[in-house]
Amino acid sequence: MAHSPLGQHTEYISDYTPQLLFPISRSESRKQLGLDSKLPFHGVDIWTGYELSWLNNSGKPVAAVAEFAIPCESQNIIESKSFKLYLNSFNQTRFDSLDKVRSLMVGDLSGAAGAPVSVQLFPVQNAGHTNYLSHIASPDAIELDSLDVTVDAYHPAPSLLATEAVPVEEALVSHLLKTNCPVTGQPDWASVFIHYKGERILHENLLRYLISFREHQDFHEHCVERIFCDVLQQCAPQYLSVYARYTRRGGLDINPFRSTRPGELPAPMRLIRQ
Repeated sequence: MAHSPLGQHTEYISDYTPQLLFPISRSESRKQLGLDSKLPFHGVDIWTGYELSWLNNSGKPVAAVAEFAIPCESQNIIESKSFKLYLNSFNQTRFDSLDKVRSLMVGDLSGAAGAPVSVQLFPVQNAGHTNYLSHIASPDAIELDSLDVTVDAYHPAPSLLATEAVPVEEALVSHLLKTNCPVTGQPDWASVFIHYKGERILHENLLRYLISFREHQDFHEHCVERIFCDVLQQCAPQYLSVYARYTRRGGLDINPFRSTRPGELPAPMRLIRQ
């Protein structure tokens, strides 16, 4: 992390500079969870970029919204500030087509992540008409936040999780997930969706557990993997998925999804805080 742009004075480069991308290995965080090369989950990190622009061959700006999908099997995550600086470097660079920009991004991001990264670009005037970006809603889930609970743990406390011997399949959501950047300490806010099948997870306990991340410092992707592993180990569901929709910072939101089902993708959505 010594060369990370986080927490340092930043020069905003507006000419295409792929070297700005700063990869961070997933392995160290996963070692803390006792994970080796055989992961207990599948999934993807979905990023949305709302502040993307470049110049066409005539020097006229093009504005677009981007969606990036980084597989969780990739060797690295990409540090978010470096991602923002990288996107900013397109601002004053001329490209002859949207496909050229997309092709460069696929190559640069795949190289940094160490795995194929999917990139979709939507011109701003069309973005609201796409299936993905026009869906401003949440899936049919039971909201936990109205439960009257007493909370005294503000660091991850998996021992709070408990089940009862009632078989269910249900989707749950809380908008109270807060974690903190491990470098700057800045707060990160998210809505987290948990869908599972198995013995019923006690809702009050789950809410207290999610709130216990309030002072926890880690990257978005690692926090979601910790939640997934804790629920899997403590509650032993037959099926589990965890999806966090984090609020945007610097024109980017990061939305990690982890599931026991290979190839499963989350439902398209964009929440009110995004």
